[in-house]
Amino acid sequence: MLAAVPAMAGTIANGTWTPTGCGAEPKVPVIEHDNIDAYNKSVRAINDWQQKANDYNSCLIKEANSDNTLIANSANDEQARLRASMEKIQAETAAAKAKLDKK
Repeated sequence: MLAAVPAMAGTIANGTWTPTGCGAEPKVPVIEHDNIDAYNKSVRAINDWQQKANDYNSCLIKEANSDNTLIANSANDEQARLRASMEKIQAETAAAKAKLDKK
């Protein structure tokens, strides 16, 4: 039986994590205040940006949570593997000592 292993969603470079599947972060629009028409146009751009920013943020959270889960599960699995190795060698050492003590 094969278990599905999720791939990392984001990347880490120089100590900074960034999402990889969310596209570019939307650029914050400028509020125009030269005249009413320019202002109204910038408000429409802001509304559009807010929706795109919310979508980007949702994607970022989803990727970060996925990577956090993957890292935690991988670390737990590695710790369990190491702990099992330590317990095995301790048991083998105890068995060898017990065998030698009988001689």
